[in-house]
Amino acid sequence: MVKFVEDELQRIRKEMLEMWALVYDQMNNVCDAMLTGNKDKAWEVMLREKKVNAYELKIDCDIEDFLVLYNPVAIDLRFILAMMKINSDLERIGDFAENIARFVIKLGDEKIDDELEKKIRLKEMTEGVLDMIKTSMDALEKGDLNLANSLFEKDNLVDEINANVNNVLEEYINEHPDKAAFCLKFKTIFLRLERTGDHVTNIAEDIIFYINAAVLKHSEDKTEKSISLLQKEKEINN
Repeated sequence: MVKFVEDELQRIRKEMLEMWALVYDQMNNVCDAMLTGNKDKAWEVMLREKKVNAYELKIDCDIEDFLVLYNPVAIDLRFILAMMKINSDLERIGDFAENIARFVIKLGDEKIDDELEKKIRLKEMTEGVLDMIKTSMDALEKGDLNLANSLFEKDNLVDEINANVNNVLEEYINEHPDKAAFCLKFKTIFLRLERTGDHVTNIAEDIIFYINAAVLKHSEDKTEKSISLLQKEKEINN
């Protein structure tokens, strides 16, 4: 490969990993702010959202320039197309972090009931989502299909917790009717965390597409299909 083309690809990869780290920090800070009631951290997330948007626009421009100037093919084209889609997913995750920060700020002096927090498994869900974001970043950085594939299983935990939220909140409202409005707003937090998990699984699909030229979109059993493709690749290499 021509060196300046490789240099441009490495520059885009570096920008993507920086964007990833920024979005992870945003979600990590807002989850901590929500669990601790730290309004300063929530405000920090709000202020840094502009930086996330700026990164997205910069990466979009760099990708568009690369496509026009170098007309990539094969794995280089797959990489660029994957980065374009991942960039969009990361920006949406950044938006979810900002939305959660607004919730924390609007709570004011009101705090999330400790018993409700445990029953609804809020901490477990935030840890699951953060682990998914970090694992997806590692998967790209290391070019590791196993890490990318593991994200589908990790997302099952996030989905499981979200599926049980309505039952927990319904029970809580029955016991605390005055908290009905709060519970309706609180439910949106879980929806955003669950959607974050969905965006990370989209990212996993794009990483697998880039590395292995495998299309998992709309596949009913992504884990099984990905493992099968990985095994075939090993057989070829052996």
